[in-house]
Amino acid sequence: MKKMMLAGTALTLLAGCVLPPKDVTPEDLAAFDNAVASIGCTLESERHYLPVELQTGLTREKLIEVAQYKVALEEAVALESGGVKLITGNCAPAAPAAEA
Repeated sequence: MKKMMLAGTALTLLAGCVLPPKDVTPEDLAAFDNAVASIGCTLESERHYLPVELQTGLTREKLIEVAQYKVALEEAVALESGGVKLITGNCAPAAPAAEA
């Protein structure tokens, strides 16, 4: 019984680990963030994907994987349209202004 509980705990811990997509470097992730920020922080249609592909050198498939990774890390949110919106760095929502 203890072995099953330990195995379940180990699986739970592993499930919490989110790994970046295969063959994607930290530099690629930074380039993705910069490229998506340069087009308005939203990646959802052809007119968004093309400039991000050109700026990052990543394929469409890799961009989708990176976007899913960012959502898993809660650095982006999924949109109803099927796209994603970055919510960190230059794309972080502005803090509400303090009242005087």
